[in-house]
Amino acid sequence: MLHTTAEVAPCGEKWGRRGVAAIMPEGDAIRHHVGQLSADQDLGGMAVKRLMYAGLVVVLGVLGAVVYSSAQAQPLPIAVEVLSPRAVFTDDVAMQIRNKLDGQSTDVINVPDPSRIVTAKITVQPGAQFPWHTHPGPVFVTVAEGELTYVAADDCVERPYPAGTAFVDPGRGHVHTAFNSAGGDTVTVTYVTFFEVPASGPLTLPADAPTDCTVAAGAHAEH
Repeated sequence: MLHTTAEVAPCGEKWGRRGVAAIMPEGDAIRHHVGQLSADQDLGGMAVKRLMYAGLVVVLGVLGAVVYSSAQAQPLPIAVEVLSPRAVFTDDVAMQIRNKLDGQSTDVINVPDPSRIVTAKITVQPGAQFPWHTHPGPVFVTVAEGELTYVAADDCVERPYPAGTAFVDPGRGHVHTAFNSAGGDTVTVTYVTFFEVPASGPLTLPADAPTDCTVAAGAHAEH
């Protein structure tokens, strides 16, 4: 098919004979025009194929990047997001904590200077368990979502704390662990305030696991 282009006449005007002749080549001009169009069409077809191939490569590359990104985006079993800097009380502040767990005597913790303090958000994935550890000072834990089960090394009793509850860990060498006991695919979210933290360094201190206490967090995942 012969394709021609022409300037469109202004609105209200009609094409006269001169206008028709101007857009219709004759004789050799027609043959030359048709040949040129065929060559252009061949080149155009190759160009279209190249563009389609390039587009396919780009699409495959994007899909590969999405798959790779999804694989890389798996959450950490336990993620700690520090929400505040290490702050110091400028007033004369002292703190006494009287904490009594079921089956134990009252634990009295005197803190002459609770500085420095830090608040963090800790997210615990289903079945994840903290390694055995302690803290430099007392720790207040608020469970916002899910459920966290706390286990002290000295009695190995599992104490569950569901969303909307809170508990105190005395720190100062008190070894313990905790795990997400919400069940199913529920993520546990806690907000934790640490007292007596050092000016720098970790908020938790690794500790040896007790020899007479075994905790299997995965065994609680379905209850």
